[in-house]
Amino acid sequence: MTHSTPFRMTEQAYLVLLVLSGEALHGYAVIRSVRELSDGRTRLGAGTLYGNLDRLVAAGLVEPTGEEVIDGRLRRYYRATDDGRRAARAETLRLAELAERARRSLSRGAGRGAADGLAGSGA
Repeated sequence: MTHSTPFRMTEQAYLVLLVLSGEALHGYAVIRSVRELSDGRTRLGAGTLYGNLDRLVAAGLVEPTGEEVIDGRLRRYYRATDDGRRAARAETLRLAELAERARRSLSRGAGRGAADGLAGSGA
């Protein structure tokens, strides 16, 4: 499916997409799930969440699935589309490949750093 809205995958959007890839959730459940998935490192406010949801919907990666009223409050539910799940898998692969390149780079750098440290110490 082709969409005219360009989409840049931020970490927050990626986490929202991941939690919506499993099941349809309402806003507060998305906020809670993102916090759990990120081990507390990402805490979305309502404005940030709905801004990301708007962008994800416009890009065709997420879709609204319905609404219900609970205790007088409206809950809107969202889920990832097939394109959204493909985008989440692609981003996960990209990040895994980046992490592997980073590990290799750091391993090479550790050897040089030790040698450079010895050269500068007069040893």
